[in-house]
Amino acid sequence: MSEILNSAIAKVQDSKHAFCRFITANDTGKNGSHQAGFYIPKCAAPLLFDTLGVKGENKEKFVEIKWQDDFTTDSRLIYYGQGTRNEYRITRFGRNFPFFEEDNVGDLLIIAQHNETLYYGFVLQTDQDIDDFFAYFNLSSEKTNQLIDITQATTSDKQIEICIQKIVSQYTDFPETRQMAAFAREVYNKVHNVTDTKICDSPDEHLLKWFDTEYCLFRGFEEKVYAPIYNAPFPSCQELVKFSNTILNRRKSRAGKSLEHHLATIFTAAKLEYEEQAVTEDNKKPDFLFPNGEAYHNLLFPTENLVFLGAKTTCKDRWRQVLNEANRIDTKYLFTMQQGISKNQLREMKHEHLKLVVPATYRTSFDKEFQPEIETLASFIEIVKAKQSSKTIYSI
Repeated sequence: MSEILNSAIAKVQDSKHAFCRFITANDTGKNGSHQAGFYIPKCAAPLLFDTLGVKGENKEKFVEIKWQDDFTTDSRLIYYGQGTRNEYRITRFGRNFPFFEEDNVGDLLIIAQHNETLYYGFVLQTDQDIDDFFAYFNLSSEKTNQLIDITQATTSDKQIEICIQKIVSQYTDFPETRQMAAFAREVYNKVHNVTDTKICDSPDEHLLKWFDTEYCLFRGFEEKVYAPIYNAPFPSCQELVKFSNTILNRRKSRAGKSLEHHLATIFTAAKLEYEEQAVTEDNKKPDFLFPNGEAYHNLLFPTENLVFLGAKTTCKDRWRQVLNEANRIDTKYLFTMQQGISKNQLREMKHEHLKLVVPATYRTSFDKEFQPEIETLASFIEIVKAKQSSKTIYSI
């Protein structure tokens, strides 16, 4: 782990309240927004004030924020309650504040309250640091833009909690990742009466709900499997570090694989033809090929009816990895849970003929200029359906 990441984790652990979310184009002003500072949602208001703001009144507090363990800003916490406004913000960072640049879009902002007047701020800029932070606190991208639950409490939905406890009680170790993802879908679908028709009607929504439910399920298994280990003294510091790394590596590995499993379930519900990990040039294995590897290797099969989709939970650094995974397909698609990426990187992606696919609610976190070019999961499915409805798709 990087020094900044280690410090961010430590400060969050010791904080009174802590908050994280991805920096968006609105924050940097690249969407034409004239709003000052970082917007804080009402659910995270305790980060700023002990009592909620009262509509019709403004309230403010001046604090010191130490950023990246390096420099400080004399900032203002403010609630705008007058007129039509009803929002919380952190403002006043100074002219040379380094995190309002275009390249900061998609970085993870972390704010931790030490006491009434001292806060710590961190901006994580690499996929690895963001993934490690999420893994440490067992967060999902759907759990950002709110206070961080340091205790990692399970979901408040009692029915889901009961179902999770029942599953966990039947195992002595972690199920393999495909089964874990299936359990999460079964729990959520049972509680909310989700059918294939509902999945096809709202694939973006159900993907996020499954992802979130799986995090809750995974926490349950962690508590059961690891409690006997961490409740006993470790024979050495090295053994403690080894144990911690085991936990973090399992979390990161599961998150990436679960995304692929949930996407595959949605594609099956939508009756798409696809193959996972089909072999292409140089033994590369794309996450998804539509319709399959056989069609890809058949040069008589129309290239325009082939579709490539990579899947990465975060992609600020990793998007280039998919560019050479299917040389026959010019335009490639990449599904990601990333919320926001800089305009420079979006331009690079466009130049490399890479199109992003994101959950529908995440699209607004990207620069307005590029939003029309970003597909949702639902619109991507329609693109594939249109290609597969062509009679030529079967001319293998």
